[in-house]
Amino acid sequence: MAVNQSYELPCGRDLDVVWDRLDEVRSGHADEHELTCPNCRTARESLLALREATRELVDEPEPAPPDLVGRIMSAVRAEVRRGQVLSLPTPEPGGIEVSEQAVAVILRYAADSAGGVRARRCRVRREGVDADGASIVEVELTLAVGLGNTDGGETLARVRERVAAAAAARVGLSLAKLDLLVEDVYEDGA
Repeated sequence: MAVNQSYELPCGRDLDVVWDRLDEVRSGHADEHELTCPNCRTARESLLALREATRELVDEPEPAPPDLVGRIMSAVRAEVRRGQVLSLPTPEPGGIEVSEQAVAVILRYAADSAGGVRARRCRVRREGVDADGASIVEVELTLAVGLGNTDGGETLARVRERVAAAAAARVGLSLAKLDLLVEDVYEDGA
C-alpha cells in the first residue's frame, strides 16, 4: 500500500516541491523565495546529500533494501521538523541559532517546575529581533492542572514567571507574548 506523506516546511513550501526543483535551482532557474529562504536552502542541502548517497547505493552491486528511500525520506522530514531557528544574542563575533523545538523543550521544563501543572504542547513563534540581536518570540503553552490544585491563579502566575525567566535567562530570548491554555486535568500518580 503506497502512502503519500507530504511535509510542509516552516516557510510553507512543500518538501516534495523542493525535491522536484533541485536541478532547476542548481542551474540558476530559481525564484526569489528559493534564493533567499533558509528553510528551503537547508532542505535542498539535505536532499542533495540524499541524492548523492542514493547514487552511490545504485552504483553498488548489492541491491538496496526495498524500504530504503522511505526510511531516508523519514529522516529528512524529521530533520526539517525541528522548526525555524531563532537568533540568540552573543558578545562574540558571529551568531548563535537554536531551533524553536529546543526552546519549547526548555520552556515546558520551566513550566513543569512550577508545581501543580504539567506542560503539554509549546509553540514558539518568532516575531522579530530586538536591538541586541535576540529573537522576539510569542509562546503558546498548553497545560494540564493537577486535580487537587486549589490555587489555580497563583499556579498560573508561577508558571508565567518561570517560563518568562527561562526564556530570558536560560535561552536569551525576548518574550513578547505568553499565552497559557489550561486544557486538561490530571490526578496525582496518573
